[in-house]
Amino acid sequence: MTQQGVRWTADQVLALAPDAASRKAGSKLGAAGPWSEAGSSDEGTVWGLCKGSGSKPYQTVVDIADTSGPAYKCSCPSRKFPCKHALGLLLLWAGGDAAVQTGEAPEWAGQWIAGRRKRTEEKKAGDSSGSRSGSADPEAARRRAERRAERVTAGAVELEQRLADLLRAGLATAEQSGYGLWEETAARMVDAQAPGLAGRVRELGAIPSTGPGWPVRLLEECALLHLLGQGWLRRERLPEALTATVRSRIGLPASADGPPVRDRWLVLAQYDTVDTRLTTRRIWLYGADSDRTVLLLSYGAAGRAPEPALPVGLALEAEVSAYPGAGQLRVALGEQSAPPAPTAIRPRGVTASQAAARYGDALRDDPWLESVPVTLGRVVPTPVGDSWQLADADEDAALPLTPSARSRPGLWRLVALSGGAPVRVFGECGHQGFTPLTAWPEGPGDAIALS
Repeated sequence: MTQQGVRWTADQVLALAPDAASRKAGSKLGAAGPWSEAGSSDEGTVWGLCKGSGSKPYQTVVDIADTSGPAYKCSCPSRKFPCKHALGLLLLWAGGDAAVQTGEAPEWAGQWIAGRRKRTEEKKAGDSSGSRSGSADPEAARRRAERRAERVTAGAVELEQRLADLLRAGLATAEQSGYGLWEETAARMVDAQAPGLAGRVRELGAIPSTGPGWPVRLLEECALLHLLGQGWLRRERLPEALTATVRSRIGLPASADGPPVRDRWLVLAQYDTVDTRLTTRRIWLYGADSDRTVLLLSYGAAGRAPEPALPVGLALEAEVSAYPGAGQLRVALGEQSAPPAPTAIRPRGVTASQAAARYGDALRDDPWLESVPVTLGRVVPTPVGDSWQLADADEDAALPLTPSARSRPGLWRLVALSGGAPVRVFGECGHQGFTPLTAWPEGPGDAIALS
């Protein structure tokens, strides 16, 4: 159950917003003015009626006791989850406003909560039954896997030939041929059932338009693609863990078969990336007892937010199981014993030089790795010309911010939080620099989401 006496912060609520527009609109509804009959229960439900443009107010209810993160229901026509009304209601509740009284949920809210929790229990029972039954036809599954492997092999051979043709003709031809060549090649990789190869091929088409030095960047990416293709074609000669990494990078499905690890998992960061086909959600978790940082990865169709949604700075008691692969950080979320709740847990920090060394070590296990999760212990955001870096307060070292991080509003939140003093920062450290995602003041204070 959610402890009603310990409420979330406004930052934790706003971290759930699907986009900046929802965050801004929800903030305007975080006051008592438009709300009536707002209330909350000890079982973790918050509800209220919000006056809109029509004659009837919008009925909004949030289940904050769900172990997979908050769930929302609103009678407004918005297709965003959470909508601005759910965000406003949570902000009203988080602020401890007298407008949100503890009591019994009205019928319309109670029916939705009861129905949702019943469906959750039925799903758990169904998942348990399905896991006991196992595969209906393991031999058919083996044959399907063999056929897919043959298609991937054919695609990898074709890709090797196209890369060889590019190098033989010269990198300048990539600029002349435009994006169409790579889109066609990516489509061939999709036909070969190798989505990982397709994704990397699509990125090649955009490199010639990235400014000075693009031939070097194109050659680097071609080399990584060649390495991945060769890794697949010679996978029988690789160590088992590296083979699993190659399969994952190719895009073949795998199950989380690692032993369950139970811990108190702090939600370090959550952010979505969107393309025309898919929305990908990344949630970084830190285990207080295991001192491990792990990744939850989920997907939703374009325009739909994936689940779960976990507010930054909260912690949940849960089990996680790792996916196979050398240096693999991705996990599956297993049994959860309590919903996310406020916590004083903070991840252990390292220096800037240790962070760079950690990324270098990780590349030995996974040469295609873009970045690693790192918490910097004491750093100060510092301008350098027209760029920014995180200067270590305890050593003569610094990490440059990635180009994407320099253009985000979160940079200014980080600068304001620091005020020239050291702060603790969690983010992703890679070959392009450091992307800050969450920060904490050096003294007492809540986590500030920067993504």
